[in-house]
Parts: sequence; structure tokens; C-alpha cells
Amino acid sequence: MSENQKDNLLLAIKEEVVKCRECPLYKTRTLPVIGQGNHNAQVMFIGEAPGAKEDKTGVPFCGEAGQILNLLLSSIGVKREDVYIANILKDRPPANREPAPEEVEACAPYLLKQIAVIEPRIIATLGNYSTHFILEHFGVPESHLGISQLRGKKFAVQDPLTKKHYTVIPLYHPAVAIYNRHRLDELKEDFKIIASV
Repeated sequence: MSENQKDNLLLAIKEEVVKCRECPLYKTRTLPVIGQGNHNAQVMFIGEAPGAKEDKTGVPFCGEAGQILNLLLSSIGVKREDVYIANILKDRPPANREPAPEEVEACAPYLLKQIAVIEPRIIATLGNYSTHFILEHFGVPESHLGISQLRGKKFAVQDPLTKKHYTVIPLYHPAVAIYNRHRLDELKEDFKIIASV
């Protein structure tokens, strides 16, 4: 797929998200947080949902967790503009609550389209929620396990529809290091796995 085709397809997804009324979250959003980064990225990071800062700016991972993500990327010599960052939900759930099943059902198809267009080699899931969603989508039997058991492992998967192959690497959410700075070293170790694939 040419760069121009990718740009056009991702723009079409963005327009769909902006017009989406499939769940009530559009009523409370300031801006949808569609995704950001290189349309030819080798690595795609997937989080759960936008937070308050993301909702105000439309930029994924731009708050405190985003600063830690930037630090982790630089620890493996990767620039943020070389990866693609998105969330399962494109709108912020009120008070940062967990996504409701009907919200995921409404929003996830946009993310899956983004993955299909970008065709990353690696899908790095950030935290429990996105890890469960992605591993379950790709039919990985271990999808029911917690992030502490899955973090840093590599799963070779194939999309049942597009037949494209990816390596999924579950990671702790960068926010864990906000509350416990000791976890930063664990995160840095796990990020080395991305560099080694």
C-alpha cells in the first residue's frame, strides 16, 4: 500500500470517528483522540482510552503517562514520531472510568482498521485492558491472564480477516511508573524486547 493510500484511508477513519454517534461518549468529549504518529510505523502502541489532557488536545498519551512513554521510547533509541500511538476508545470515558462493553464494541472497529492500514510489525499493548482486547481479538489462548503474567512476552498472531502477521508484546501501562518510580526499571527492561524483535 502506498503512503498516499495510507494517508487517505487514515483520514477517512478520522472522519468516521468525528461523525460517530454509536455510543454516548461523543456527547461528553472535547475532542476525539484518533491516533498519532508515523503511518508506516513498525511499532504501534495501543492504550485503553484518552484521559483528561488527551480529551482537551486530541493527542494520545500527552499527559504524565505520555511523558513516561517518551522516556521509555528514548531509552531504546526510538523517536515518538517514528511509532504510531492509539487507544481502543477514541473518546474519554467520564471520570476516566473503565470502558463499557458497548463503547468498546462501537469504537474498536476503528482501531482494527487503523492496524490494518498501518501494518505495524509489532503491536505493543499498554496495560491490562488493551492487552486483553488485542490478544482476545487475535485468538491468543492466554488472553485471560493478567498483565503481570503477560508483560514482555511475544505472541505471533495473524489477523483472521486480512491474513496479516503481527508480533504482539504486552507491556505495563506507563502510568504504573507515576505511582511507583521503581517500576520504571521494569518498564525499561520490557521496552528492550521491542528493540530486539
